[in-house]
Amino acid sequence: MSEHPILGLVALGYAPVIDAQRMVTATRLSILPLRPDASLDGAALLAALQPAFGEPPRPVQLNLMSETGLHGLATQRLPAQAQLEWPAFMGTSPEAAEAIQAARQNGTGLLLKGLSNNPLPQELRGAFGRVQLDLDDARRLGLAALQGKNVLVGNARGAAEIDEAFKLGAALVTGSPAVEAYEPPPGAGKPEIAADLQVIVELMSRLDQGDDVERLEQTLKRDPSLAFKLLRYMNSAAFGLPVEVSSFRHAIMLLGYARLKRWLALLLATASKDHTMRPIMYAALRRGLLMEELAKGMNESEMRDEMFICGLFSLLDHMLKQPFDKLLQSIPVPERVRQALVDQTGPCKPYLDLVHAIENESVFDFRASTEALMLGAEEVNLAVARALGKAAQLE
Repeated sequence: MSEHPILGLVALGYAPVIDAQRMVTATRLSILPLRPDASLDGAALLAALQPAFGEPPRPVQLNLMSETGLHGLATQRLPAQAQLEWPAFMGTSPEAAEAIQAARQNGTGLLLKGLSNNPLPQELRGAFGRVQLDLDDARRLGLAALQGKNVLVGNARGAAEIDEAFKLGAALVTGSPAVEAYEPPPGAGKPEIAADLQVIVELMSRLDQGDDVERLEQTLKRDPSLAFKLLRYMNSAAFGLPVEVSSFRHAIMLLGYARLKRWLALLLATASKDHTMRPIMYAALRRGLLMEELAKGMNESEMRDEMFICGLFSLLDHMLKQPFDKLLQSIPVPERVRQALVDQTGPCKPYLDLVHAIENESVFDFRASTEALMLGAEEVNLAVARALGKAAQLE
C-alpha cells in the first residue's frame, strides 16, 4: 500500500540557504509537479514532508510550484521555523489574498518571490518579511537597490554566483554550492591536506590494511577532538545504534572495520575548518545520506555502505582542492566508488546522476534518472525527505 501517494505526483529538490559568513541557515525544499495539471492537497503534502523538517523542526523554506497546492498549504499550520515562498504574480487575486491571510493567521513566515508589474494590495504587503529575487533580477537592480533591504537571491549556481550575489547586496543566497568537478587553476601546485584531515586519511588507510586495534587507537590519539567527533556521530539519533558507543575500541567491536570506514568518511567530508566550505559540506552530507536511503532496497549491505561513501565523497575534490584522479590515489575508497567519481561509470553512477537531478530541481532529469533506475517518484521523494531529516539531526 502506498505510504504517501501525493509524493508520486511531484519531484522534490533541495538547496542550502546561505548567509554572508557562508553559514547554512535553512534548507530550501522545492516541490515540483510532475504534471502541470496535478492537483496537490495541502494537508496530504504537509504530512508526507514531515520527515524533512527534522525533530525538533529545523528552518525550511518551502518552494511549491503549484498554485492550488500553494493555496492549500497556506491554510495548514506548518512546523515551527518553516517559511513559504509566494510568487509575486500570484498575489493579487481574491483567492490568493485569502490564502495569504490564512498563512499569516497561522503564523507562517512568507517570502515574496520575484517581481510583478501589479503591486500587492497595501493590506497584504506586511505579510512578507523578505523578498526573494533570482540572480538576473538582482543584477539588473544592482547594489543600491538590494543592500540593506533583507533580500534573498535564489538559484545561484556555484561558488562564483554565490559570491556575486553577496557582492550585489543579498542578505541570504540559495543555490547549488558546486555544479561541476573541481579544476585546479593553471600553475597550481599540489595542495597539502590539512593536519587534522591527515589523521582521518591515515586511519582510513590503516583500516584498509587491517591494522590491529592498538595501532588504530594510537593514530586516533594524535587528535583528541577527532575522537570526540567520531563518538558524537556514532551516538547520534540519526544512526540508531542499539547501545551507546563509549570508546574507539568499542566502536570497532560494534561495527567492524568495513562500517567504521564509513564514519571516518563522514568525518573527512565534514571536518574542514574553512568557513567557505560550509555549503559544500552541507551538500556532501545530504548526498551521502540520500544515496544510502536510495540503496535501502538493495540486498548487498556492502553496496549500501559504498553508496553512502560515494555521495559523501562526491564533493571532496572541492573541499581538498584536488581532482579525483589525484585525490583518490591517497584516500582509499571501494572500487565502485572510484569508478563513479573518477571514471564516471559503474553501479553507483546512475544514483549520483539522480542526486544531481534532485539538487538541480530538474523535472526532466528526475524523470529520466528514476526511469533508468526503475524507481518510483514516491520512493525517491520519501528518500529525500528522510535524508534531509537525518542530516538535520547530525548538524
